[in-house]
Amino acid sequence: MNPRTVLSVSAIPALGLALLPGGAVGQQKSLKDQLAGAWTHVSTKYKFPDGKTADTMGPNARGIMILDVSGHMAFINMRASLAKFTANDRTKGTAEENKAIVEGSYAYFGTYTVNEADRSFTVHVEGSTFPNFDGMDQKRSFTLAGDELRYTNPVATVGQGVVVEAVWKRAK
Repeated sequence: MNPRTVLSVSAIPALGLALLPGGAVGQQKSLKDQLAGAWTHVSTKYKFPDGKTADTMGPNARGIMILDVSGHMAFINMRASLAKFTANDRTKGTAEENKAIVEGSYAYFGTYTVNEADRSFTVHVEGSTFPNFDGMDQKRSFTLAGDELRYTNPVATVGQGVVVEAVWKRAK
């Protein structure tokens, strides 16, 4: 076989591999890369030890979770509608207004790390509207299917043995 034939025969498969979508040769995205981005709330349920579930923020809740590639994250989740304060001043809410906001919203920020081996990510909470979680690490097992992220969090804000089951979709 002459050198030109060898070169031609070798170049054809190399060119074919180079043209694969997304440079697929050895380019499988890491789980961290797949998680990175903005996610919008679909549902969040508490699963209680007796097997019962409750929708944590009621129907049509709203929220966003942002996981950036550098490992920082922010999470905000709230009921579909929160009543406005009569005083039009967030520092002058009545006891009832403040209670409704606390019960109807939850937010935190911090950093996160991904464990590729067991398909989990751990949130390192730096600050939270539930200050008992400040400084806490919380591990979430997750699955990704297309633009849907599902995870479980065994550390809920409502008591022992309650597990959070959350579904998010990638923001467009």
